[in-house]
Amino acid sequence: MTLGLVQIVDAALISAAECSGAHLVCRPGCTQCCHGVFPIAQQDAARLREGLRVLEQQDPQRAARVHIRVADSLTRIAPLFPGNTTTGTLSEDYEDSPLFADEGSVGDSEPCPVLDPVTGTCDLYEARPIVCRTFGPPMRTAEGDLATCELCYITATTEEIAACELDPSIPAQEAASNDAFNAAHGTHGETIVVFALRSPGS
Repeated sequence: MTLGLVQIVDAALISAAECSGAHLVCRPGCTQCCHGVFPIAQQDAARLREGLRVLEQQDPQRAARVHIRVADSLTRIAPLFPGNTTTGTLSEDYEDSPLFADEGSVGDSEPCPVLDPVTGTCDLYEARPIVCRTFGPPMRTAEGDLATCELCYITATTEEIAACELDPSIPAQEAASNDAFNAAHGTHGETIVVFALRSPGS
């Protein structure tokens, strides 16, 4: 059986976490990476919507709280959204917008609407985007550098960090998977979590 992108990423994460040991300090309640607006693929958006649909069936009260946070976040984000607010698709030059570019801006401090502020955990953890799944362990950037969460690997040597690198083939596999999804569903571009989960007509 061919593994899907999520299964491949999760297996790579388990391997990187085992190599990292105590250097990887990610844990429930640590929410630094859950603040700030970031782009996600249309495939990620579809997975989030399906996750919320399942949550609505399994835990309606929890799902209702997600909907409230989405609506609240949308009132702050929509006026600054660099893209099509009808489709939720980001413009190609979205990185130049104040929502993404300004440190200390609304976008920089905006909590993810899926983050439960009481428990500090993700209400749609099983459906979370690929960028959320891969954040933390060392991962190769487009420039060839190894990037990690600033809270992790503080005492690790360069060699130890390199030994914990997340599978470097993941970005290419993710791109191919997203291209296939877009071709199959007639979608394109990227969006953000709050637009992926907004209620119809909002």
